[in-house]
Amino acid sequence: MKIVESKFALGAIVRHRHYDFRGVVFDIDPEFANTEEWYRSIPVERRPRRDQPYYHLFAENPESYYVAYVSEQNLVEDSDNGPVGHPHITSMFTGPEGGRYISKSMSA
Repeated sequence: MKIVESKFALGAIVRHRHYDFRGVVFDIDPEFANTEEWYRSIPVERRPRRDQPYYHLFAENPESYYVAYVSEQNLVEDSDNGPVGHPHITSMFTGPEGGRYISKSMSA
């Protein structure tokens, strides 16, 4: 079994490398674990590799809040831009503290 290290931890504040949204990591898949239909909906020239961590994010853009599924290669650290306003963050995290959110299950 291949051991995969993820670049971002739960609670990390990140932004997409190409699109205008940012978010908080709330789950991590060690490699692609979404549907084939979802994967093929990404334009070929932007389609990420499958063999890398994929992150579930409480995401926000200037218009809305939503859940995003993003490959590691398409994320960069973004804690310098302050907290993320997604309304579901408080159900799983406290903070932010030190540039990241703290899992309620880890702080209990």
